[in-house]
Amino acid sequence: MTAQQTLEVPAAGARDPFEIDLERFHGPLDLLLHLIRNQDIDIFDIPISRITQQFLAAIRDLQRLELERAGEFLEMAATLVRIKAQMLFPRPPGEDEGDDPRADLVRRLLEYEHFREAARLLEQAERVRSRLFSRGYVEVRPQPRLSELPLETSWQDVWDAALRMQERLAEALVVHTVHGRQVRIEEKMDEVVDALVEKRRVEFAALVERWGTRIHAVATLLACLELGKRNVVRLRQNVPFDPLWIYRARERREQEAEA
Repeated sequence: MTAQQTLEVPAAGARDPFEIDLERFHGPLDLLLHLIRNQDIDIFDIPISRITQQFLAAIRDLQRLELERAGEFLEMAATLVRIKAQMLFPRPPGEDEGDDPRADLVRRLLEYEHFREAARLLEQAERVRSRLFSRGYVEVRPQPRLSELPLETSWQDVWDAALRMQERLAEALVVHTVHGRQVRIEEKMDEVVDALVEKRRVEFAALVERWGTRIHAVATLLACLELGKRNVVRLRQNVPFDPLWIYRARERREQEAEA
């Protein structure tokens, strides 16, 4: 879809027509920058009235463009008309007269020109590379051999580095000494015997419940095994993982004899 509009631009007292093809422009900033640079206009002193007229004349055939592109050009046209109106009407009292309504537009044009030039240089470099190398070519970089690298480290540097490493290791080495409470098997044996003075049997979980630590549970179990070995108590567990019961050895023997 090509939309062309003959645009007359004054030059040296005459009006020479030239054609504007909107399809070859990437957007309204591209068209606006073309109008400015093609007439050697100072971008910091844009004759906003003349540029607005030329821009409106160039987009007069917008019905041939796609709706999305037409919206971009119409938005820029509205911006130019607004700037033109701001420059024609007197400023309200209290407003800084140093503010130029064109300043934001100039900034956008300079940024666009900067990135457009960068894109052009990259495209040019890509064309040069495509003539020299095939697509996907990766240049092979030779790896330097260790023998070719000069040794610039002195023994003093090595010694200083070793001292610094020793200092860091000394700072990082922190020794924590944990003194746990000593648990005696004999004390646990006395606890089991005392628990069986008034009761015929006691559950192992009840013996270790008030302590709640693994070390006490292990010590209590060892105490029960030692008492069982001395025939002081008997241990009973119906099936694996069932509650473990501790009986007085005399009571257990009497029960077995009665049975």
